[in-house]
Amino acid sequence: MTVVLSDLDGVLVDSHASIMRAWRRWGRAHGVERAAVDAVRHGSPSGEIVASLTPHLDVAAEARALDLGQAEDAGDVVALPGAADVLRAFGPDAVAVVTSCTAELAVARLRAAGLEPPAVLVTADRLRRGKPDPEGYLLAARELGADPAGCVVLEDSPAGVRAGRDAGMRVVGVLTTHAPADLEAAHERVASVAAWRRSEAAATNGSRRAR
Repeated sequence: MTVVLSDLDGVLVDSHASIMRAWRRWGRAHGVERAAVDAVRHGSPSGEIVASLTPHLDVAAEARALDLGQAEDAGDVVALPGAADVLRAFGPDAVAVVTSCTAELAVARLRAAGLEPPAVLVTADRLRRGKPDPEGYLLAARELGADPAGCVVLEDSPAGVRAGRDAGMRVVGVLTTHAPADLEAAHERVASVAAWRRSEAAATNGSRRAR
């Protein structure tokens, strides 16, 4: 049985507008140039980004405020093609979300997009090390009782692809936020989760017919 471990932002939901509103507001408040804010590649915990841009601030407090602001401003977050199908098709015993945002923010984005949060939700506040460390994906596999070698990771960022590879899992690079060359370490690359789901279903049906 295939177990699916999916990133959230850029894979299951499109939260880009909400993310950029929050970070640009924060940048204006702290005198961070907009170009520096816009150049950030999101996909890491907010605290890591705050520390890289403004290490002199109270990093933990700023990160909490940023995440809370995004959770309260998730009204225009939408599900990406194939997201609902994957969560429904694999079900609670074989699907998890592994994300660099907090649990509160992840749930807010999923519900705003009309998606039910899965039973296994691995978020930054549960981890010692975020992506590209494989800790999050390994924890999700353990909580589902799955062998890492039997897990498929859906990721849109280089850090996430590396995390999945280092966890010993098959990684599918979803080309929603990065160029194909940025995700060249993935085992395969697809335009969307919907495209991966179609190819996976076709392969499964082909295998059944061959029997």
